[in-house]
Amino acid sequence: MVTVKEVGSRVAAVPRSVSVLAATGIVRPYGPRRLARLVHAITHWGIGPAGGYTSLAARFPDEVGLIDERGSLTFGQVHRRTNALADSLAARGVRAGDPVAIMCRNHRGFVEATIAVAKLGADVLYLNTAFAAPQIAGVLAREQPVVVVYDEEFTDLLVGVDVDQRLLAWHDSDQPSEPTLEQLIAAGSEEDREAPEQASRTVILTSGTTGTPKGASRGSGSLDAAAALLSVIPLRHRWTCHIAAPLFHTWGWGHFQISFLLGSTLVLRRRFDPQDCLETVQSHGCDSLVVIPVMLQRIMQLPPEVRSAYSIDTVKVVAASGSALPGDLSQEWMDSFGENLYNIYGSTECAWATVATPQDLRLAPGTAGRTPMGTVVRLYDDEGRPTPEGEAGRVFVGNSMLFEGYTGGGTKAVVDGLMATGDVGRFDPTGRLFVEGRDDEMIVSGGENVFPQEVEDCLARHPEVVEAAAVGVADADFGHRLRAFVVLLDDAKTGEDDLKEHVKDHLARYKVPREVRLIDELPRNGTGKVLKRDLDRD
Repeated sequence: MVTVKEVGSRVAAVPRSVSVLAATGIVRPYGPRRLARLVHAITHWGIGPAGGYTSLAARFPDEVGLIDERGSLTFGQVHRRTNALADSLAARGVRAGDPVAIMCRNHRGFVEATIAVAKLGADVLYLNTAFAAPQIAGVLAREQPVVVVYDEEFTDLLVGVDVDQRLLAWHDSDQPSEPTLEQLIAAGSEEDREAPEQASRTVILTSGTTGTPKGASRGSGSLDAAAALLSVIPLRHRWTCHIAAPLFHTWGWGHFQISFLLGSTLVLRRRFDPQDCLETVQSHGCDSLVVIPVMLQRIMQLPPEVRSAYSIDTVKVVAASGSALPGDLSQEWMDSFGENLYNIYGSTECAWATVATPQDLRLAPGTAGRTPMGTVVRLYDDEGRPTPEGEAGRVFVGNSMLFEGYTGGGTKAVVDGLMATGDVGRFDPTGRLFVEGRDDEMIVSGGENVFPQEVEDCLARHPEVVEAAAVGVADADFGHRLRAFVVLLDDAKTGEDDLKEHVKDHLARYKVPREVRLIDELPRNGTGKVLKRDLDRD
């Protein structure tokens, strides 16, 4: 339980955070009764999922808080339903500190399972819906959850996995093979619960692009973390937000967390489709849209007449994160949909580190932006020494969102209290960060350092290129060269030599790929990152 004194001390310690939160409309006057219910919710439950929805039910019990393919729920309904679900889970033996795995797409089941588990003080482990069966089995064997909550479509991925209890969150069959969340909600008590002795924790898995997914453990969030993002991105109180990014990913989860404070009405869809995304935003009059960059790419690949058939003028903020914005994607998006794009750079381990505003993206395309309040980003060389001004270095971050360590043991490298992101970048004279690539992807070609991302961006700017990726391969003359993999438009006439010439015209000769392979699509994981390990290096 959080005491009134602790709440007061936290607020007193972060006056700038309070000022930012006030500007969003979060800090506002309430009537005596509503204020009393709000203070009770926060002091008993904190500001995580349990406290967030308890406080929202106290403030806006009859207002719509969640919309998915099965309809809408008010904040009051979500609060009562999650009370009932928590009651049923407790009856099944779930206790504070127990790990509960959730493998769901974006829908009410994900949200309600998260809140109910938090109301018990149990810990939430989010499983990536794009992982293969061996990855899922490995993670579950390591984390040992007492319950797995999953969507019926993932049943085959859990065959042979030893888990005490299985619950279905979303099912389309008439006779589901396991108990469902709806059945547990119907059987449980909707009465308010007592706060547990310990707060729920969250474990988010790394993407697994370079190895076995690790579990990154986090607390339930903080006002400082929310204020840092809101100091740059102008999200506002009671907006309607379509979170298209996966909720199990740090970026989707982060906006889910912020929605507790903002009182956002969340609009969710189980699967992303570019045209359906535009339709969803238009039909619900969404104020904000949360995406990963590949989603923007897919929308921009729609025929112009399809894009122009939808009006998304209600959208003030399009928040993108998860991977770099390739080529001129930011310019193309804003040319079509207005100056509403914010690009956020970070990682599972450090959350958000820098934010690029629409102005930043116009003036310096490709930038990762500047640090928000309460955040420090510094560059160090391989020996842990600060790099000279203007030179590239390993990116290290300090903020209130750094993770607590991997559940299997270990952490990221730390220098001067700052945590490594695993990237290399440089600052321009105005303080904008440019991320040049992963520190383990750099190759030395003819004695020169080459990062694939610069070449990928150059290729992506070719008018007939949809997307591109590059990897280092051995070369008898230069030591290493890049091999590029390129997806072209269906009616493209461009060939390998044309693409090499395009790179040669824009970059140094040693950055020209040794070869270019034309493929139908790039392999990606569930959060849109390219799986370079699946590209042919032979």
